Amino acid sequence: MKLSALGIALALGTGLTAVAGHAAEKITIMVSGMEKQIYLPAKLTDQLGYFKEQGLDVELQSEPSGINGENEMLAGAVQGVVGFYDHTIDLQAKGKSAMSVVQFSQAPGEVVLVSSKLADVIKSPADFKGRTLGVTGLGSSTNFLMQYLAAAHGVKVSEITPVPVGAGTTFIAAMKQARIDVGMTTEPTVSTLLASGDAKILIDLRTPETTGKALGGLYPAACLYMPTAWINAHRDQVQKLANAFVKTMKFISTHSADEIASKMPPDYYGSARASYVSALDQSKAMFTPDGLMPASGPPTVLKVLQGFDKEVAGKTIDLSKTFTTEFASAAK
Repeated sequence: MKLSALGIALALGTGLTAVAGHAAEKITIMVSGMEKQIYLPAKLTDQLGYFKEQGLDVELQSEPSGINGENEMLAGAVQGVVGFYDHTIDLQAKGKSAMSVVQFSQAPGEVVLVSSKLADVIKSPADFKGRTLGVTGLGSSTNFLMQYLAAAHGVKVSEITPVPVGAGTTFIAAMKQARIDVGMTTEPTVSTLLASGDAKILIDLRTPETTGKALGGLYPAACLYMPTAWINAHRDQVQKLANAFVKTMKFISTHSADEIASKMPPDYYGSARASYVSALDQSKAMFTPDGLMPASGPPTVLKVLQGFDKEVAGKTIDLSKTFTTEFASAAK
């Protein structure tokens, strides 16, 4: 039987698609709170079609606590986590190896809120003594940062009570119900509580400048981190992930907050689009323009963890093995 030129082309096309589909191994990435603006690059990359552009089959899952995302990765349930860079340091201290592949931010993007009812009493971390402090989860990045801020202002860790309240609606409820006096959270939760009048800003970690004043330097936070062994065994896929994410970081740096918001699913901001855009405009400076780790950042993160992460304290950490700039630098 003879095939026409069109038939041959269609047959070849179908065959190539099947081969490509077979070759595209599914990659599952856990995002430590999909709705948080600090992790916006994950969903934005998907929305812009950059994963598909690289021929990747990527599934994004959401988990409100970064420590849970780390555990999912260690269990092999996901190949990578969009979470805080500090997890790679903590993992090395535990004898495990993971690396930040693409660095999304150079500041935490977090805000310490104080209940409006206590704003006249709690004016700085020096007033944290005897207070309940809301954090994402015990052992989370927000917990370590809150402990650091307290200690830096003369308050012992034993004198504060961290309360795991997650993010979003659970954090808002905890603040409104007075289960926490102070709490660390991100946008859009921050704007929601400010708009309702239930909280006021105590410390702002949404920009490199304010972060430097509070923590003594840049604090690289949101990133894509993956097990080092998986990175070494799947270098081609890791490079494609880096290509997609770095393109997104360039998109963020060259577009307005309003333009970025227009690419996000409407349910991310609901009826509060103006507030969402305003919050993003105020904190957009936290994002890196190229996905690269700022050279001065890792030592700042290590300083915080060595003081309050029992796993890291007293351990010798090789920071060069907690991140790589190879893939982001080679991104096209």
